[in-house]
Amino acid sequence: AEVAVRSTYCNVPFKDKMYAANNNIPVIRQILLRPPLILNPSNNKRRGSFVKVDTNPFDLFEFKSDEWLCYPAKVGELVILIYFHKTFYNLGLSLCNLFELADDKDLKRQPDAVYAYGVPGKALYELGDFPTVFHDDEKNSMLVAAVPNQPEFGYFGYLKKMVLTLHNIIMIKKKKFPFHGALTRIVLKGDKEATVLLIGDSGAGKSETLESFRSLGSDYIQDLVIIADDMGMIDVNKNGEVIGYGTEIGAFLRLDDLQPGYAFGQIDRAIIMSAGKVNARIIMPVTNFDTVIKGHKIDYILYANNYEEIDSDHPICEKFDTAESALKVFKEGTVMSKGTTATKGIVHSYFANIFGPPQYREEYDKLSKKYFDAFMKSGVFMGQLRTRLGVAGSEQTGPEEAAKALLETVLNK
Repeated sequence: AEVAVRSTYCNVPFKDKMYAANNNIPVIRQILLRPPLILNPSNNKRRGSFVKVDTNPFDLFEFKSDEWLCYPAKVGELVILIYFHKTFYNLGLSLCNLFELADDKDLKRQPDAVYAYGVPGKALYELGDFPTVFHDDEKNSMLVAAVPNQPEFGYFGYLKKMVLTLHNIIMIKKKKFPFHGALTRIVLKGDKEATVLLIGDSGAGKSETLESFRSLGSDYIQDLVIIADDMGMIDVNKNGEVIGYGTEIGAFLRLDDLQPGYAFGQIDRAIIMSAGKVNARIIMPVTNFDTVIKGHKIDYILYANNYEEIDSDHPICEKFDTAESALKVFKEGTVMSKGTTATKGIVHSYFANIFGPPQYREEYDKLSKKYFDAFMKSGVFMGQLRTRLGVAGSEQTGPEEAAKALLETVLNK
């Protein structure tokens, strides 16, 4: 077999008996993967949004224990139980390359959220504008999410992004600042370090620029440590320092945007999905959980601008002078869509992050003002990096030149 699973029953201490009934679903305790694993799921892009609903979706169906498995994921500082139907076993088991598996100690407390991926029937379609839904169970201090068991939802993005939406909402409720971006600590030769956060939507060029940075800076760079590949959160400590944390140990990357041969070099640890199709993807481990959860002082916060050409008025790496000017660009969330969802062309999303902040916009508006003021006060370099990943003809050269400009900025600071 290419994947082997060891699972058992766990008596997770839910506050509500309704959730305690889920303890008859086997919980994965170990996964053995023989890569490369080549999968051809029923869909290869995500559409729609995750809708907040008043009804608890777990009230609308019953789990058949012999049809489900549970992947208990450590998502940053949180524990989220992800139940997936046998229809989506291929996608659910792929979670092992993205999220750290929770240990026995983590399962001795109530999880922060639960998620049912592959709910049978049509009940979820009656809850809102789109049947990918979540509910804030304030009584039991837990978020609850669900997605239907239909071929159109057979895409790994529905697993990953819903889990990260739940993480982001919980962070907002805790008055911490979730972000959609890549956070990396760069260790230069001579022991100079810089921790860089690139914020941007899917396809903005975050991962591509950092990979170019690795190859272009080999004469200068001693190490690149990935803290967050896609989502994370920011806190400000008692000394006023801006501290960043990650969520995932893996990356879910577009094959088309990687340098030729890169995926082949990772073949011994890769899960490849929809090979040969638009938006073909690779899932692979890129960091370890200790690094994700440690907390790192951030030196640069840059918006990944993939849609603008460069000229004398629009340099590759541009610094903002005020928190207000920075806030305007980050809040507009402009990006040239790369076809990772159903959108195309120039689009705007609130803080380049539709995964939690828009659903809690009032709270996030207050948080963003507070945190951007703190960023400027702490001396963090705030700006934007023009990756040009969405500019025709610059898909490869754009991230490479952005990496060069970023390296020069770090060296000259």
